Amino acid sequence: MNYEKLGFKAGIEIHQQLAGRKLFSNAPALVNDENEPDIFFERKLRAVAGETGKVDKAAAYEMKKDRIFRYEACSSSSTLVEFDEEPPAPVNEDALEAVIEVALLLNANVVNEVHFMRKTIVDGSNVSGFQRTALIAVDGYVETSKGRVGIDSICLEEESAKKIEEKPHVVTYRLDRLGVALVEIATDASIKDPEHAKEVSSILGMMLRSTGKVRRGIGSIRQDVNVSIKGHPRVELKGFQDLRSMPKTIDHEVQRQQKEKKGESHVRKANADGTSTFMRPMPGAARMYPETDVPVVVITRERINAIKLPELIDEKVLRYEKEYNLSADAARMLIKHEIDFTPYTKFKRLESKFIAEVLISYPKQIQKRYKLDVSKLKDKDFQEVLGYLNDKKIPKGAVLEILVEIVKGKKIDLSKYKQVDTKILEEELKKIVAANKGASIGALMGEAMKKFHGKADGKMIMMLLKKMI
Repeated sequence: MNYEKLGFKAGIEIHQQLAGRKLFSNAPALVNDENEPDIFFERKLRAVAGETGKVDKAAAYEMKKDRIFRYEACSSSSTLVEFDEEPPAPVNEDALEAVIEVALLLNANVVNEVHFMRKTIVDGSNVSGFQRTALIAVDGYVETSKGRVGIDSICLEEESAKKIEEKPHVVTYRLDRLGVALVEIATDASIKDPEHAKEVSSILGMMLRSTGKVRRGIGSIRQDVNVSIKGHPRVELKGFQDLRSMPKTIDHEVQRQQKEKKGESHVRKANADGTSTFMRPMPGAARMYPETDVPVVVITRERINAIKLPELIDEKVLRYEKEYNLSADAARMLIKHEIDFTPYTKFKRLESKFIAEVLISYPKQIQKRYKLDVSKLKDKDFQEVLGYLNDKKIPKGAVLEILVEIVKGKKIDLSKYKQVDTKILEEELKKIVAANKGASIGALMGEAMKKFHGKADGKMIMMLLKKMI
C-alpha cells in the first residue's frame, strides 16, 4: 500500500499509569484491589457546557443513553475524593516530577505554570462527570528510523474507573483505578505508515519505563492512534494493549476509509483481531472548562534543572553488551527484571553468559519444574551460590540444586557437592563404559550423570567419555 500517495496521516496518544499514590488523594495507586468492595453507590451524569459555552457532542451522545452508573469501591484504595464528595487534595508532587522528567527526555518545553482543567466525560468512568487534566510540556520530539516525530503535548491527568459489568441501562464500575496519575503523550501527525506507528509507540514505551516511575503490567499503558487519509476526517482508534496488532488495525482502518465515500470524525474501539468498531463521535474543545478546586502550580527553572535524567533502557542494553560481554537478549532480560549485574563482575572465573543464565533462566526452571515460590530467592542467595562456584567449592551442575534447597528453606551442606577427584572419576567412567558396551555417548552420559550428579562437571564427564569410546 502506498501510504504517501494515499495522504496517510497518523499520530499516537499514549496513556501511562504512574506508580505511587493517586493524583489528588492519599489513596495508593492500586488498579486491582484484592479486597472485597465495602462501599456502594449510584449516580446519573449529565453533560455541561464547556469553556466555549457549548455542550460537547461526544458527551451529549453518551448522555442520550440515559444510563444509571453503579459504583463499588474498597476503603483501602478509594477516598471521598474519588467519590466526588470531597475537594481534591493538592496535586501529587511526585507524579508531577515524573511527568516533567518524561518531558525532558522527549526534548519538550516545560510550561511555567500548571493549570488543571476539567474534561467532560459522562460515560460513567469518572464519578464526577469530568476528568482533571493539565498541560505540562509542548513541542518535543523523538528520533526514529524514519525521521524525527514531533511531540505536540505532554499532560498529567487522572485515570478512569474500571468497567466490570455493562447492561443496556446500567453500568457498574470499580473505583480502585480511578484517580491514579497518568502521563499522556500526544505526537504530531508525521508518522509515515502502520509499522512506523508501532516503532514510535515502542520507543515512547521504552523511554517511559526508563524513568522507573511508571506502573508495569497489563493495562498499565494504553495507546490510541489517530488515522486519516486524503479526503477523510480523522478517526481515533482507541485502546491498543498489544503493539503487535497495531499495524494490522491501522491497515484495516485505511481500507475502511477508502471504501467510505463520506464520513465524520469519530472514535473506534481497536479489537484484538485487527478490526475496529464505532464507539462515539469525536470529542472536541467544548468539553474543557477550568478546574477551580486545584491551585496553579508554578514550575521554576531551578526545579527543572535539579531533575537528573535516567539512562535510557536501550542505552543501558548497549552498555551491558559492551561492559559485560553479554548478548542483547540477555542484557535486555536483566534490565527487564531490574537485575543489577555489576556486583556479579567480581566472579572472575565465571563466564558472564553463565551468570546471566543463572539469574534469568534458573528461577523460571525452579518455578516450572519444582512448583516453588522463587520470590524467596534474593540477590544475596545468587551471589552466595555463584561465589561457591567461583571458588571451586561446588561444580557448575550443583548451582540449580542448591538454589532449590534455599527456596525450600534447607541449610546448605557443601560436602554433598564436593567434586570427585579426576582420577577417581576416570576410573568410575571406565567401569560405566565397560558395563554398557555398544551404548551411545548419550546413554553413557546419562548413566554417568546419575552417579555423579552435583559432584562432577558435565563438560568434564563428556570430554573423558569421548576419549574412552
